[in-house]
This record gives sequence, C-alpha cells and structure tokens, in this order.
Amino acid sequence: MNMTHKILRAHLVEGDMIPGREISLRVDQTLTQDATGTMAWLQFEALGLPCVRTELSVSYVDHNTLQMGFRNPDDHRFLRTAAARFGAVYSPPGAGICHQLHLENFARPGRVLLGSDSHTPMAGGMGSLAMGAGGLSVALAMAGEPYSIPMPRVTHVRLSGRLTGWAQAKDVILHLLGLLTTQGGVGRVFEYGGPGVDTLSVPERATIANMGAELGATGSVFPSDERTREFLCRMGREEDWEPLAPDDDAVYDDVIDVDLSALVPLVARPHMPDRVISVARLCAEEPDMHVDQVAIGSCTNSSYADLEQVAAVLRGKRVHPATDVCVSPGSRQVLAMLAADGALTDLLDAGARVLECACGPCIGMGSSPVSGGVSVRTFNRNFEGRSGTRDAGVYLVSPVTAAQCALNGRFTDPAVWGEAPARPEFPERVPDGRRHFLFPPEDPTEASAVTVVRGPNIVALEQFPPLEDHIDGKVVLKVGDGITTDHIMPAGAEITSLRSNVPAIARHVFSRVDPEFVHRAETVRNSGRAAIIVAGQNYGQGSSREHAALAPRHLGVRAVVAQSFARIHRANLINFGILPLIFVDPDDYGRVGAEARLSFSTGDLTPGGEMVMNVEGAGGVRVRNDLSAAEWRVIRAGGLLNDVRGRNAGRH
Repeated sequence: MNMTHKILRAHLVEGDMIPGREISLRVDQTLTQDATGTMAWLQFEALGLPCVRTELSVSYVDHNTLQMGFRNPDDHRFLRTAAARFGAVYSPPGAGICHQLHLENFARPGRVLLGSDSHTPMAGGMGSLAMGAGGLSVALAMAGEPYSIPMPRVTHVRLSGRLTGWAQAKDVILHLLGLLTTQGGVGRVFEYGGPGVDTLSVPERATIANMGAELGATGSVFPSDERTREFLCRMGREEDWEPLAPDDDAVYDDVIDVDLSALVPLVARPHMPDRVISVARLCAEEPDMHVDQVAIGSCTNSSYADLEQVAAVLRGKRVHPATDVCVSPGSRQVLAMLAADGALTDLLDAGARVLECACGPCIGMGSSPVSGGVSVRTFNRNFEGRSGTRDAGVYLVSPVTAAQCALNGRFTDPAVWGEAPARPEFPERVPDGRRHFLFPPEDPTEASAVTVVRGPNIVALEQFPPLEDHIDGKVVLKVGDGITTDHIMPAGAEITSLRSNVPAIARHVFSRVDPEFVHRAETVRNSGRAAIIVAGQNYGQGSSREHAALAPRHLGVRAVVAQSFARIHRANLINFGILPLIFVDPDDYGRVGAEARLSFSTGDLTPGGEMVMNVEGAGGVRVRNDLSAAEWRVIRAGGLLNDVRGRNAGRH
C-alpha cells in the first residue's frame, strides 16, 4: 500500500477507495487564517456547538496584518476571543505565516489536516495528508463532520540524484509545473519517493508540497523518515514523530521520474506559475530586462534555510541601487535564528528591507512593485494584479536566484554565479516557537465564560433559499480559460479588510475584469432571474478563499457553466448552492452569448447526469454535472450550512 492510501484508510468514514468515487474522511487538525478565518468562525458559531471537536484547531493571523482603521484589529480581536471560547489555539499577527508555523509547531506524520488556505498541502512535507478547502468545509470539520472528496489518484514522483550547484527545492516544483501545467494535478495526490528523497530536508520537502497547490493537486505527501525525526527533534517535539513509508509492493496510478542532479535554476514567467523556462534561457532571450523589485519570503520560501542561503549570497555586498529588495521571514522563530547567527545583519547591511513575519507582498498587502515594473519573487503565484500593481510582471524563482537578481538588478546566467552557498543546518539550539501562541483555557467552564467580541464590520451570515424547481437566468459574464480566484475576488489591503462583511466585499467581485459586473448581476437578481457565469477551462484556480463563491452567490449567481473547474473552487460553489455545470461538448462554449437568456428545469438534474439547457438564439445545449448524491443534496438545500442544519434538525 502506498502512503496516501495508508492515511486515507486510517481516516475513512464512508465510501469506497476507488478513484473518482466520493469518500468521507475524519479530520485530525484544522487551520484557518484571518482572510478566510473570520467567516469560518462565524459559520462554526452558527452551528451552536460549545467547542471544536478536532484533535487540534489553530486560528492564524498572517494575511491582513496591517492595522489601518478599525476593521482588521476588530477581526483580530474576534478571532482571538472566538479561539478562546471554542477551544482553538490562536496565533497573533506578527507570529508568522500559518503554513511555516504549522510545520514548525503542529504538523504530524500520518494526520489529515484541513485548512482554509490553498497552500495547506505544505504540511505534506511532514508526512501529513494536508488539503486546502473553503472556510465552511473547515468550520464543519471543526464541528466533527467528515470531509468529503473524490477519491484521488496517486502519482508517484520518483526522485533520484541530489540537487547540485544553484538548483534548489523550488526548482523541483517549477520543473513539475512546466511539465504538467496548472491542471496537471487535478484529482491527484503526488507522493514523493525514491533515493533522492533522502537528500531533501523537511523545509525543502515543504517547499515542493506547498506549490503542489499550483498543480491543482489534492495534496502532496512525503515520507516520515529520519530526516523528519531530525527536524522534529530540533523543534523540540520528537514525541510527535512516527514513521510513514510505502510498502515495498506499493502500487501507483502513474509514475514521474525526476533526476534532481539534472535540475538547473528555473523561472516562471508572468502571469502563470506553469510558464517555466530556465534562468539561462530567460537571460539570453531578454538580456536587457531590469528587475525593479525582489521579494523574498511567502509560505513557500521563508524558512531558516531559505533565508540563510540568501544571506550567504548577499554577505559583504550591496543590492543593486535601482532594485528594491524586501525579505519576509516565515516566523519569529526563523527571525530569531537569523538574528542569532548574524544572517539578519547580512541582509540589512546588503540593503534589504526586513518586513513583518507575515504573508505581506504575496497577497498584495504592501510592497507592490512600480507601475509596469518587473518583480522577482520567491512566492507561489504570479497572477496578473496579485502583486498590487496591475501592469507589473511577476517572475517566480528560488531564494538564491532571487538573491542574484537583487545583486545584479537583472537576470544573469547561473554559469557566472560562481560557487553556490552550502545548504545550512539547523542551529543546535532552536528558539521556542510555541511561546508566541495563545492556548485556550483547559477548563470548559472558563472557556464558556469568554465573550466573543464583534466589531461593526462583522456582519451576520446570510441565509440562502433552496434551489428553485426552474432556473430562468441570464448570462452576466462570459470569461475564457484560467480564471483565478484573484480575478473573481481580488486580494489586497482594501478588499481583504472586508472579509467579514459579505455585502461590502461583494462590491468588488470581478472588479478587475469587468467593472460593470456587480451592477449587471444585481439588475438580473432584482428582476427575479438567476445570474449565470459562462467560463472556459479550469475556472476558479488559485486561492481557497470562499468569498469568490459566497460573494457571487450574494449577488444572485445561481450557476456557473464552464469547460472545467478547479477543485477547491468547485467545492466552494457547491457549499453555497451554486450549480457547477460542464459543457458536454466544449465547443458549445462558443454558442452561448455574453448576455444570453438561459433556462432549465432542475428536475432534469441527476447526480452525474446530463440535461439540455435552453439558450436564447442557440437552442438546446447539453450540459452535465459531476455531482455526487451528497453534493446534489447540498445544492438543493441552498448550501452546505442549510444542509447540515436540516440533517441535524432531523435527528432531534
């Protein structure tokens, strides 16, 4: 049996482990972050339970840490008091990035972790089956409800050799993205093995697992071995270690071979993380391209080892005078280690700006590049406008490649970089990271006495009605391939601060795609018709932020008809009662006009079935769904929260 199947088998609540069949899993751990966590905790609170029912739940504040005005501080207070009231650990602003913190302090081999952030799979570097999901799914997991997914196929990534020269772990996942594209992992778990695995540290494995999200993967799993035990020992939690390895006769759905020794520094060009070429080729093709900004950090590359190597490259030198360089350590523990061994001084002396231990520039929360500028980042996404500057070009690279760009003000051929810095080892004494967390009261009486404090921007949940028997709708937006959740619901300081106020944040839906979208959707909704979106391939890729489904639902969107959907966003659409429909013939996408009238009877829908959708001016168009019976029940109820309430009421 492979590692993925071992974890799934140990956590299986319902279903058959046959690829594509729906299975339900017991969830051991959950995490939320502030951009999605306020809504998740409001949803958990609405269930009326006294406390969380997981082994561990952690509420992190790492996304919108800027305290400009009252909204963010109010949300942070709400999250702190909700965590204390309901039995979760609270991580305050500035403590670090949720995935780095979870890896250091809480992730455990063999556990199922569900997080309201798409990069939750980073804990797969520790041997967890870690998955990103919408906030509502996480809230229900905190309530003890199983989490349902289609049984994934398992791809064995067989690693050989070892990284040499300037190649880093980031180049491993960039290589896979260039090979497979952003849709290459849909419906799959990537399980890493082979002799090359032994050469990778846990932080390196975590970098690779982190960006499995960009492949569209359900998760990524590394073995729990002596390297894992060593990492946990350094973190002061050796007792959390347990072995995890595939059986000798483990079977996989397919195999990908990667020779680590053959990898070279790679770069993903704007505006997709799968537009990958070698750094050497890029500098040959665009030798005169100036790099205006270098940003180092994010959950992908903010570990001690990452930043130590950056400091080694910059030591005794100065960054290019026309290049702005900023560094975001992943945690206070990382920052303390950098300060203790002098690496922090190296970064500062070189001219780098050291930012708060938070997501920051990765989600457009400050440190935006200049207009029309080139920004080189160690992050995981380079979607258009995500940096906070609409016309900037963002390039994704490893930390040492970013450091070379910082020194030279442009991309240069790795052949002239000289000798690569040594891969650092953890210090013998690692500072305690847990001292920065707030743990909930152990006494249930004390916890129940905590008052959950709400600010004026925290708006009560909207209750959506059940699905109508007949949909009479109008297309309010037609978009092409690769629409991301950043297109649907942009990030950034101004918008994300409205995360607990759906009516307010809904004013920004598709604002960077079509400024008239909101008005058009409201007009259709107020006329009594359903608003419908038509899209191409991989609709909704990117972030797990459920506001990209919740806010359109508030505006009256009842269905999205697309050629295909990204996994997490599809689940979020279902959670809020929006029908995800798929063109049976992808070419029928061209038959549906941008403002066409559509109609169909929901009585014609069956789980996994087909039906005819009547399209004004085009006649009948066949569409299908890939809904399970449980998902169809959720859609009919008007959303997952309605469904759970209804089922719970039926038990009493």
